[in-house]
Amino acid sequence: MSDERLVSLAEAAGIAPKWRDVHGQWHDVAPATLRSVLAALELPAGTDAEVNSSRAALAQGAGPAPPLVTATVGEPALIPLAAGPYELVLESGARLHGVAEARDGGAVMQPVTEPGYHTLRLAGQETALAVAPRRCFTVEDAAPGSRPWALAVQLYGLRRAGDAGLGDFRAVADLAGPAARNGAAAIAISPVHAQFSADTNRFSPYSPSSRTMLNVLHTGLDPSPDPVAEAADLVDWPRAARNRLAALQAAFAHASTPELAAFAAFRAEQGQQLETHARFEAVHAEQYGADPARWHWRSWPEALRHPGNPAVEQFAHAHQEAVSLHAYMQYRADQSLAAAQRAARDAGMPIGLIADLAVGADSGGSHCWSHQHETLLGLTIGAPPDLLSIQGQSWGLAAFSPRGLLQHGFTAFLEMVRSAMRHAGGVRIDHALGLARLWVVPDGAEASEGAYLAFPTQDLLRLIALESSRHRAIVLGEDLGTIPEGFQDSLREAGILGMRVLWFERDGDRFTSPRHWTREAAAMTSTHDLPSVSGWWAGRDLEWRAHLDLAGGPERQQADHQARERDRAA
Repeated sequence: MSDERLVSLAEAAGIAPKWRDVHGQWHDVAPATLRSVLAALELPAGTDAEVNSSRAALAQGAGPAPPLVTATVGEPALIPLAAGPYELVLESGARLHGVAEARDGGAVMQPVTEPGYHTLRLAGQETALAVAPRRCFTVEDAAPGSRPWALAVQLYGLRRAGDAGLGDFRAVADLAGPAARNGAAAIAISPVHAQFSADTNRFSPYSPSSRTMLNVLHTGLDPSPDPVAEAADLVDWPRAARNRLAALQAAFAHASTPELAAFAAFRAEQGQQLETHARFEAVHAEQYGADPARWHWRSWPEALRHPGNPAVEQFAHAHQEAVSLHAYMQYRADQSLAAAQRAARDAGMPIGLIADLAVGADSGGSHCWSHQHETLLGLTIGAPPDLLSIQGQSWGLAAFSPRGLLQHGFTAFLEMVRSAMRHAGGVRIDHALGLARLWVVPDGAEASEGAYLAFPTQDLLRLIALESSRHRAIVLGEDLGTIPEGFQDSLREAGILGMRVLWFERDGDRFTSPRHWTREAAAMTSTHDLPSVSGWWAGRDLEWRAHLDLAGGPERQQADHQARERDRAA
């Protein structure tokens, strides 16, 4: 098989066969990397026959009718179907009729003026048409005529009496009142995505089991003091987790009849999404508990590796109490987070909480188990070598598959966005560049041995704008790093705030005054993965880079310290 045919297939699938580094030098992506990325997209390319089959699959697309197509209010909608008469059933129940004209290999229908998820019938087929407003709900919409400011907090760093050494949603609610009285419009919190209840040693908020469920450890409960943990300088995660999980289990065992009724209503409302996560937690506890080598669901017995298998249904029936417990813990966490957002708004904040949406999830977690065909299994995301990390970055996280999202109507993506906005007045999208492209690395490869994979940016931005409008939630996008050309313009047009960070706003050797920073972004001193002001001033970040062997040789380290001296003066 020729490399030319492999490269041609890769490009058709949205994989860039070359990438340019921060110095402007171009690099070819290795054929082995291209094959690994294609395999994750369910496009095998190991032989000529597989390449031919994969090209045919790409030409066919998602099938006769994609499950969901996006459009913008007031603009003609391009539908990948044959032209002809159509009927559009709006969410409101109204019916529109027209004739779609052939154009650009599809059909163009008349502009729709009502945003929402509508039902389109065209060419004898049916699909969902998501019509988005032109922009997200914005800061100006939330706080007209003002220039609001927010506090950013790492939620686990908050403290209250009797919290057993771990910040929780009740501590956020306690912070809301004083923050609002001092003029804060919002509190931006660290990610609160679900972790792995069976493994209390896993607790990174940016490496969750699911971005659609909550970290139950942050549930605000009545005081359950642990003086030793509360007096510690650092969070003892395993100890705090055991304490909080035991308290939740006790609460479930002693729940009142009215509370159980409210829980049942919540469970019915959340439906299969909650049920699948609760089942995963119960199966994971049994499998990992029996053998630590079965931590990842791909190491489970074959019959349990997919949530739709009969064996999973049978397991859930045989372990109803365990499954119900995990669903109940999500209910308590949801109620607690809702109370924190309510406290913020009641205190006078026009925005309230700003949730943080991690860029990926652990491939061994419940969301990847639930949406295997919408996930890039076998790949991790990261960043190519740059000035920040000369070896590149591999984050050990799985991301959505762009091809899988298109084939499945963006179901997993919409679940994630809706969950983030459910009890928040805003959401920050970590590494928002992933809406355009992601650096993906085959499992086991070096971070530099990756490739850029393109995503359906326009579709994703439209869906974000539609959900933002429905939830009245502002959107911030972390637009830092190697930015695709035109991407920041796309964010601005969609009403998504970029991020401008003090350390990077420079004009030569001097720092630029914040009054000259772009107004289409949120201004901040730092972010979750950059030095704090005090740490930067003391050079602690340089010390850690050297300690982790990320700083280069002695000459490079000396030059960095000298540059920091100049920066402090600047």
